[in-house]
Amino acid sequence: MSTMPPNTPPGGGPPPPYSPYDQKAQWRAYREQQKAAWRAQRDAWRAQRYAWKANYVGAYGPRVPSLVGPVILIGIGVVALLLMTGHINTGEFWSWYGRWWPLLLIFAGLGLLAEWAIDMRRKTPVRRGGSFIGILFLLAFVGFGAAAWNHSGNWWNQQWNNNGSDLFNMFGLPQHDFDQQAQSLQVPANSTIDIENPRGDVSVTASDSPTILVQAHEVAYASSDSEAKKIFDSENATARGEGNQAIIRSSGSNNGRVNLTITVPKSARVSINAGKGDVSAADLGQGLNLYAHGDTHLNSIVGSVQVHLGDGKHDFSAHQIEGDLTEDGDCNDLTLSEVKGRVSVKGDLYGDVHVESIGGPVSIHTSRTDVQIAQLPGDLTFDTDSLRVNQSKGLVHVITHSKDVDLNGIYGDSYVENRDGSIAIEPAGNYSVEASNNKGDVVLTLPPNASATVTGHTHNGDVVNDYGLSIAGDEDKSVSGRIGSGQAKIDISTSNGDLHIKKGSAFPSAPTAASTPASPDTQATPAPPNTRHLKAPKTGPGQPVAQ
Repeated sequence: MSTMPPNTPPGGGPPPPYSPYDQKAQWRAYREQQKAAWRAQRDAWRAQRYAWKANYVGAYGPRVPSLVGPVILIGIGVVALLLMTGHINTGEFWSWYGRWWPLLLIFAGLGLLAEWAIDMRRKTPVRRGGSFIGILFLLAFVGFGAAAWNHSGNWWNQQWNNNGSDLFNMFGLPQHDFDQQAQSLQVPANSTIDIENPRGDVSVTASDSPTILVQAHEVAYASSDSEAKKIFDSENATARGEGNQAIIRSSGSNNGRVNLTITVPKSARVSINAGKGDVSAADLGQGLNLYAHGDTHLNSIVGSVQVHLGDGKHDFSAHQIEGDLTEDGDCNDLTLSEVKGRVSVKGDLYGDVHVESIGGPVSIHTSRTDVQIAQLPGDLTFDTDSLRVNQSKGLVHVITHSKDVDLNGIYGDSYVENRDGSIAIEPAGNYSVEASNNKGDVVLTLPPNASATVTGHTHNGDVVNDYGLSIAGDEDKSVSGRIGSGQAKIDISTSNGDLHIKKGSAFPSAPTAASTPASPDTQATPAPPNTRHLKAPKTGPGQPVAQ
């Protein structure tokens, strides 16, 4: 009997690893073969990748992390810490960040350029990592949001902070009121009075008394009387004197406000720094310097007035100012009247503008409109759609767009540059006119006894005139000729609009302003009829805004 195993092949030799009829054993053997093949392929890929990486590093250098990312994170941490500890005002920070956030991209780019310059001096080239790019995209997105919040006029801030309510009372906490005991302080003549109120209204009037009288009405939003008392104590108003200077100050509270009513000597020079709240001042005798973030109303002030308006769409009005008036900052409605000195306004205007009876030069500059008037005994009005000047003396200079411009009763030369709107000019005598328009008509109305030399051009428009001037051209038309002795120079042009040269009625003598200029330097008189009109140089383009 044979003693060989049953699976021994004929002729001897080792038995196969599985039975030819064992299916499971066959499947295990096949799987082991596939695994071995995959491991061999993986090892080949790994060796190939190592070889490619060695060649790449040899050509481009190893990967080195950039320092820009950590610096940005440190900066974010420092700013967040200052915000949380109250060293930076949150609202002011976001207002600043919404305007200046592109500087972050500039600094990041400068940092990368500096690293590149350093790497160029290395013997072995390196690659800089860019893992912080996502952080830059996030900061840019936040910057766009903050900018949109600023340009929207911060409606939430106006509704809750500046119109009698408070942002921190959004949950309807009970309101507590407290009238602080009146304070009086006697000051020398011609003293300086500084008023600071970060949250609440400020009302200032003047009297002939040498005494300052301070009345403070405190408001607190709290769930209990004890909490309200803590708020009252924290925002308490104080008045103290230091030689020829008096300081009236309220600490303010995020959970309340202080409304100040102050009477000052008429001989004192007043400075007001008001936070969230409205400001009114009247009957001051030595001018005013004002920083405000709410509606501002000034009346009957002798001396120069400087007004600085914070971010937000608030109204500003000033009447009977016996001196120069300067205002900078954005505002909503602007109303000025009976100002004896010069008027200078710089900032975007979102509402209606009405200016009348100005004894000195008028300058209004926004990112969309620039108006310069030598003297305004009449009035100036404009909004988002139109700009009108009625009765002015001296040079009138207007640069704007997307408005209908109407100059009527102009006793002086005029220069107008406009687009996407019409131009209508009616000089009150033989004064030079220079007007250029794009996509709009130009209408010039001259007195019946006009004396002018006229040149005009239009593209894709018609020419209509009441003086029999020569018209030439088909698609591009021109008009030229002399009216009377040709004293004044008229140069008008438009593209995609018509030219109208009309004969108007006679004008009365030049008007007299209700207020005379404060000094001879501000006196403005009509330019002589034969004075050559010079085109003012253009300034750089501004960002389009409401006006």
